[in-house]
Amino acid sequence: MKNLLKNTVLLLLGVLCFTACETEYLKFDASHNGVYFTTDKLKYSFSVTSDTIHEYLFKMPIQIMGLTSKQGREVAYRVNEDSTTAVKDVHYTLGKAIIAPDSITGYIPITILRDNLEGSYAEGYTTYRLYIELIDNDYFTPTLDTLSQARLLQFDNAIDIPEWVDWKGDKIWRPGEPHPNLGSWHPYTYIKLVEQFHTIKNIDNMYETYQKMATYYGGENLEKVPYAAFHPYEHIMRKYVFAPLYEYFNNEENKEAILEMYPDYPFDFPNPYEEQESVQ
Repeated sequence: MKNLLKNTVLLLLGVLCFTACETEYLKFDASHNGVYFTTDKLKYSFSVTSDTIHEYLFKMPIQIMGLTSKQGREVAYRVNEDSTTAVKDVHYTLGKAIIAPDSITGYIPITILRDNLEGSYAEGYTTYRLYIELIDNDYFTPTLDTLSQARLLQFDNAIDIPEWVDWKGDKIWRPGEPHPNLGSWHPYTYIKLVEQFHTIKNIDNMYETYQKMATYYGGENLEKVPYAAFHPYEHIMRKYVFAPLYEYFNNEENKEAILEMYPDYPFDFPNPYEEQESVQ
């Protein structure tokens, strides 16, 4: 009798639990889906981007938790003005955030306006802050922890040292540690390096190779050169990038103009063929 009573109670509890769990599951699927940010550190710099580029579309990534839909659905958000220093329509503009049909990911479109970003190499660059929070609407409810419901985007015009790191994660090209192919770190060297790298795509029969190099080096601005080495394209880099830069920086006719822009320029760009010449 005791076992029968015990089993009956357990059965009833199981039914109640199943019913409650099923109800919560159905309620979750049938009501608002959850939405949250996926990427922690958000930063953009125009850096060495050509002066002809006046704006950039930054895609702040978001993801939903729940069912997909055959229709596009808008995600609601707002700017936290207390934590924001950037001015709307002066430094940035915003667009609608849409989760596309049959997708669980999307983004908040933020167009960063370059022309009004303040700062210079001599005076330093202003870093702007844009703090965005997810909010409720008819489709989605911010979910997970509070840290997943808000993100800070920082942007500027600064020319930062690229993320070229060794196997330990330490930057290879940095002040006080000259790069074997580029000499001492200086923003102008990086500007000319990227500028010269872009010329490879205009060489006959080199466009496809240029695309492969850009992919391997983290982008057309050489954002992440693996281990700060230019293998397996070192020969191409030496011929079409390093050698022309060596000539440019060692041309007396160029030095006066360079010093007017950057009085601290070191002029220690190495000869890419020096070792070979010394051997011969």
